[in-house]
Amino acid sequence: MAKTRKTSAGASGAEPILHFAARLEDSVHVFREKRARKRGHTPTVIPYTGYGAPGWVRVLCRVLLTKPSLGDDVRYKKIRGWRSFTSVPVNDIAVTIAVGGVEQRVMADRGGVVDTVVQVDLAPGWHTITIRTDEAETVDAPVLIIDPAVGVGIISDVDDTVMVTALPRPFLAAWNTFVLDEHARRPVPGMAVLYERLTREHPGTPVFYLSTGAWNVAPTLSRFLSRNLYPPGPLLLTDWGPTHDRWFRSGRAHKVETLQRLAREFPTVHWLLVGDDGQHDEEIYGDFAANNPDSVEAIAIRQLSGGEAVLAGGRSKMEEHADRAAHWVYASDGAGLAERLNDLRLL
Repeated sequence: MAKTRKTSAGASGAEPILHFAARLEDSVHVFREKRARKRGHTPTVIPYTGYGAPGWVRVLCRVLLTKPSLGDDVRYKKIRGWRSFTSVPVNDIAVTIAVGGVEQRVMADRGGVVDTVVQVDLAPGWHTITIRTDEAETVDAPVLIIDPAVGVGIISDVDDTVMVTALPRPFLAAWNTFVLDEHARRPVPGMAVLYERLTREHPGTPVFYLSTGAWNVAPTLSRFLSRNLYPPGPLLLTDWGPTHDRWFRSGRAHKVETLQRLAREFPTVHWLLVGDDGQHDEEIYGDFAANNPDSVEAIAIRQLSGGEAVLAGGRSKMEEHADRAAHWVYASDGAGLAERLNDLRLL
């Protein structure tokens, strides 16, 4: 018989005192949930790709209210960006995770997100786990167990690194995020080929896609990456809306904390950090390399076009990184980065 454990996702002691914005958001969620349930909507688990190592696995998913007739994630097959932000999350709902003969019951957080670690021993490679609630059908979720022998991993930014979104340009960023259909988004030239070559050169290399985007857009991003032949890997996003103590979430803090977490979880992996020079990737990666010199294999920065650089506030100075411990490479696309990484014998 499977063992059952009960935990609370994100539980860390006493409940925090909620900021006014968080209380307001919770009130709106309660109102919208009641209204959606009256219209016949029922809970649906949206699974995300998890990851782990022998002995543990990190499970990620979200619980939303959807029309029963749609089911099976049909409503996400083709959807404009703004619609992903109108979904009604279900908070404080019990979710049961079954993996490797172990069942663990957790509670979704305020945004309907489950982010928890299950102590279970799985062999390296891809596995399928199941997730369910008392009101929803069971769904499958992929998880990647990383071999302890793997020496190189990839952590990649998403916006303007693998997908052209023009985030330095506020109006186009809003258009791309909330209006533009996912099939109209363009991949950055050569980046998928670069990642495929890296994973082929270093078998078992995991690829993590780290973004300041909200979990709302995870299905859209997953389909984009798959359609454009990027290697499969976990998406590490953040929640949408205010936190318990502030109006807006910090995308920078999310990236910093995630990098530190991965360094703790996989202390023997040397990371290739890939980003662009349009936001704060260089500063974040540089600080991470300075604090974790043994965890960084190299830092690859995709340079924005001239127009993008002007709108982003200027281009970075490559010479600022010349005397740092990590190897830095710069190019405008994946082919250029591949040439420079080849010089470092990573390809």
